[in-house]
Amino acid sequence: MEKPAELPKDETTEEESLLQTLQQQNNWDGVPMCLYQGIWCPIFLLRPLLSLQKNFKPHDTSILLASLPKAGTTWLKALLFAIVNRDRFPIDQSPLLTTNPHKLVLSLECYYYVDQVNPDLENLPQPRVFSTHLPLNVLPPGFMINSTSKIVYVSRNPLDQFISEREFLLKNRLLPDCEPPLPLDQAFDMFCEGVHAFGPFWEHILGYWRASLENPDRVLFLQYEDMKRDTVSHVRKIAEFLGLPFSDEEEKRGMVGEISQLCSFEKLKNLETNKTGVLHGNVANSSFFRKGEIGDWRNHLSPDMAERMKEVIDAKMSGSGLKLDNYFKS
Repeated sequence: MEKPAELPKDETTEEESLLQTLQQQNNWDGVPMCLYQGIWCPIFLLRPLLSLQKNFKPHDTSILLASLPKAGTTWLKALLFAIVNRDRFPIDQSPLLTTNPHKLVLSLECYYYVDQVNPDLENLPQPRVFSTHLPLNVLPPGFMINSTSKIVYVSRNPLDQFISEREFLLKNRLLPDCEPPLPLDQAFDMFCEGVHAFGPFWEHILGYWRASLENPDRVLFLQYEDMKRDTVSHVRKIAEFLGLPFSDEEEKRGMVGEISQLCSFEKLKNLETNKTGVLHGNVANSSFFRKGEIGDWRNHLSPDMAERMKEVIDAKMSGSGLKLDNYFKS
């Protein structure tokens, strides 16, 4: 992930003036954050976020993949790319075989708006597919009001998501010169308090969950665990939601299964392109493929930590209708 490029003086002054009004705190990995519109935003992404809010205009056909970091983002990027582009690329010639999914579905705040205040996105292949880690409430209003663009959101057990993100950030220090990371217990304390990048996690999840209930034709809410247990039916579900259902001929040819296999964790992890190289200059491609398991948190967190998380989830998310009780089953 790259730092924002130097900006014209008026843009820099606007960001610096805003920062002086915002609460600031370091994340557990040492990266400075600020509390902006209710979310903890890494300060090096504040300028891209402001530019995105000001300038991005979604097309009616735009597709946005939204998630917290390490909640299934890489997998869903691969699935979305394969589904949307299945008429352009035969399975055995898919760019996914030679290119990391994060280079095929690029992030709005971490790529497009990092180096430019108002990048030209009009000539991208249609439909335009983007990704974001931003909560729904800070996205440009055009996503839900001024267009018929679609959002696909994936959530994951916060315990697994926390461990996966921690391992990722320990391997990839986004800002190498920042303070050393906190130990696991202190990092977990911050996470449970909602003080982490793009958090609080419950507000992030509930924002998209409620939007999916209010606008089911515009927001598809997926759970990582359900997708792992039955990938094939979810590939069909995603395609139908996007208005790109599989034809009878495609079904007979076994395309749904082929896409599921192409994008499986095992397949992607073992591709040479995902074993070597870096993304955006300093993030190892291999670090996006650690385990992908359900319940790996049990190898890192104590039962008391899990109980504390259960209490947080019960307090913050009960009554939402979102089924989360299977997170803590053996």
